[in-house]
This record gives sequence, C-alpha cells and structure tokens, in this order.
Amino acid sequence: MRREIVHVGASELRYAIREIVAEAERIEDLGVEMTWENIGDPVQKGERVPDWIKDIVANLVREDASYAYCPTRGNPETRKFLAERTNARGKVQISEQDILFFNGLGDAVSKVFGFLRREARVIGPSPAYSTHSSAEGAHAGDDPLTYTLDPARGWLPDLAELRQKIRYNPAIAGILVINPDNPTGVVYSREVLEGIRDLAREFDLFLVFDEIYQNIVYNGAETVPLSDVVGDICGLSLKGISKEIPWPGARCGWIEAYNAARDPEFHGYVNSLLNAKMLEVCSTTLPQRAIPRILGDARFPAHVAQRNRIFGERATEAHRILSGVPGVTVLKPSGAFYMTVVFDEDALNARQSLSIERADVRKVVDELAAKKAPLDHRFIYHLMGATGIVVVPLSSFCCDRTGFRITLLECDDKRRRWTLETLAQKIREYLASA
Repeated sequence: MRREIVHVGASELRYAIREIVAEAERIEDLGVEMTWENIGDPVQKGERVPDWIKDIVANLVREDASYAYCPTRGNPETRKFLAERTNARGKVQISEQDILFFNGLGDAVSKVFGFLRREARVIGPSPAYSTHSSAEGAHAGDDPLTYTLDPARGWLPDLAELRQKIRYNPAIAGILVINPDNPTGVVYSREVLEGIRDLAREFDLFLVFDEIYQNIVYNGAETVPLSDVVGDICGLSLKGISKEIPWPGARCGWIEAYNAARDPEFHGYVNSLLNAKMLEVCSTTLPQRAIPRILGDARFPAHVAQRNRIFGERATEAHRILSGVPGVTVLKPSGAFYMTVVFDEDALNARQSLSIERADVRKVVDELAAKKAPLDHRFIYHLMGATGIVVVPLSSFCCDRTGFRITLLECDDKRRRWTLETLAQKIREYLASA
C-alpha cells in the first residue's frame, strides 16, 4: 500500500480465550475429544435457562416493539428500572440519563478506551481480562499499563505499588477494577476499593469498574459496588446480563456514569460515548426490554441464590482437588466462575512433556510447543494433546506469572470431576518429567 493503513495499536488486539481455540481445533480435527474450559459461557457448559425466563423472552418476541429501534441511550423503561435499582442502595444517585446501552460489554469496552485521547492511559489489573488490556493497549499504541494482583495477598493489589505507578506516570487518567475479578475469582474488600477511590481523588483520576459478575458471589463473599464507594469521584460501572441470567448470546450490556457533571472533561468524554453510539443508532432492543421483566421477577433472587450456591460448591471442589498438587498455588475463588492455577517460580522448563500415544497428535503438539511462547503455553499444548482439556494460559492475561485459568461451569458432575482430577494428575506428571 502507498500508505500505512494498520492502526498503530493493532498488534495489541489479542483475545487468548478464543485464540487457543484455533490451536485446539488442530488437535480436535485429528479426532481427539476436547473439553473446552477456555470460555465463560454457562449455556455452552450445560446450564439450562429456567422456563420462566424463556417464557418472558417468548412473550416479548410476540410484541412488535421488540423488533423496532429503541432510543440511542437504551430502552427508557429499562434505564429507569436499572437506575432505581442502583439508587435503592442509598449511596450515589443516578438517573436514566446516566445509563447507556451497548451490544455487550465488549462493545462498551471498545468505546470506553477507543474514545479516550491517545495520550490518556487507564491502568488495570494484572492478570488482566484480555478485552480490557487489549483495548487499552490498542488505543494507546503501546503495552497495557498494569498493577499487580498478587496471590500472596489473596489476589488483591498492593495499593502502595499502584500509587507509585500513578505518581510517576502522569499519562494515567483512570483506574480499572474488575470486581469480582476475571480470571482470579477474587472479590475486592471495601477497604481496598476505598483505597483505590482515594487514589483517584488524590491524583484527579476517574474510575472504571467492570461489574459484570457483581451478583455472582458465594461462600460468604459480598460485592461492594462502585456506587457504594465512588463518593464524589467520576466513574463508570460496566454491567450486563450475559453472566447473571445467563444470556451471553444477547450481547447486551450497559454503562452507568457516576458524577458525570462534576467535571467538564469527564462530562465531555461521557457525551462522546453517547455520540459514538448515536452513529450506530442504538443497541439491540429485545434483550433490553427483557431486563425489567426478568430481573424484577419475584423468582429472580432465588434463581441467583441457587446459582451462587452451586458455584460455591464447585469452587470448593476444585480447590480441594488442585490445591494439594506440588508446584502450584491455588486460591479458592469467591466470585465470578473462574479459578486460576499458578505454577511456582522456575517450576516449568522446556524439557518437560506429557505422554501422547498417537504420533499424529504428538507431531501437532511438538509444532505448537516449538513456538516462542511462555512456558505455560507449552504445558497447555501438551495437556491438550494428552487429554483434550483446553484451558487458557495465565501469561496470556497480560501477566508475568505462568499458570492457567479454568471455569466452574461444567454442569455434568462426573465430567467436571474427571477434568479436575485429570488436571491434578497431569500437572504432577508434567512437573516430574524433567
């Protein structure tokens, strides 16, 4: 081309959760049955959406209004319903004008980072959910800026480290928090969230809280939402229905803006998100119209409580099976539906392997393992070839540590136990092989 046409940040656009699929499919094409532990889709893993929720959606399908455009901000009835739910906590008050709908949180994240000035950076957690870290790095044309989630601290950040990074990088304009966190499953304490809020106040920053898993907490944990701690700080809360109902195929998420009018710069930024959405006309109408009817139904709290009980039991099961394996660190998650397994420092090397009987599968694994990649990728390629289990390498989550993420979503009890027990066995075999 006579001109360069590739965006300066294009190389930062990575989504390891799905990238691993193309590599796994090479093995699947050889006839190996795969166990897909890479993606957080409850429906794909066997969860059955209750009939009463399907009935609500079916009734909406019969209404002509479900096929029409809705206002750019989103369905008015739905935005009013959601604002009232937030305001019921009695902290920061918002109106329906402070809510903006998107086609899933992926769309929202793309807009949140894409319409910042290129010189303005948002520092986020490491390990980092790929959608956030990739979008932030792409908008800046540089590596993502991160603060450390430390397993030695229960996967919570060191606020002193975060403060130092903010202090010495004046490009930082905002702080991202994912609470409950993906991939670690940690639920942030009020003390830590208030500390992050205080840093935002000290350095005149805004906050971005991804709260898609806000109501998926268990084993005694409780989420403290941004609306409870934001005070007078400018902030954005990102929410959706993909995990909670669950309805991931709806691609329906929204942003709640807090204190948007307090700062002219932030107010202009929030308006730019609205204007960007206006160019697309609006987000999908049907799932928006379903939200008040589903979340406002008297059966919904029991639905959420039952799911949380199940996730809590699975978290306990997974922790019991994997935490006793030498060479790894495993913390029991308290929210979302993931668990992270971290290899001890220097536990991995390029000589380790797993026994793979079939020569054609071994050939593909050797080709994948020969690529220049962090050592946890190598383990995962061998794991796929030996067992068909597909997990996501921790190093792909913008992280210096090695390990992998699994889900707590498998509904078949026998298959889930087999997956966990096989993982424990293969970790032992792999670490002992060289």
